[in-house]
Amino acid sequence: MAIPYENATSGAKAREDITKLLRRFGAESVGFMDEFDSHSVSLAFTYRGRRIQLRASAEGWANLYLREHPWNTRRVRDKRAYQEHVLAQGMVSVNSMLRDWVKGQVTAIECGMTRFDHVFLPYMLTNQGHTVAEVLTDERIDQLTHQPESNA
Repeated sequence: MAIPYENATSGAKAREDITKLLRRFGAESVGFMDEFDSHSVSLAFTYRGRRIQLRASAEGWANLYLREHPWNTRRVRDKRAYQEHVLAQGMVSVNSMLRDWVKGQVTAIECGMTRFDHVFLPYMLTNQGHTVAEVLTDERIDQLTHQPESNA
């Protein structure tokens, strides 16, 4: 089975596309960070004073790829080198994933299908520097979303 973005070749081109898209949309700032320890790429931008941070896991992508294309003795590389190669591809691929996700969300906002806050609320940064999604605990989400049991 083909894995989405397995043939991506340029994280730089995807980042350039994201920057153009967000600037056209009205973003005041856009930045990327490669997080080598966590094997992820972060996209941060500001829109109308709201700070947004998206993180894409290259490790998650690599795990998906390795489930479909596990290492075996017929591979040219040893197991460790193969895994490192796949993880490096993941660091490229997640940029294309971010590009397509942002493009889809911005298009939905621009055509009136949804609102900015409805799409990006989980990724908005609080004053303490955490995303809203990180601040909301499972317990708090349950409190907000489950109907109280009636005493009938």
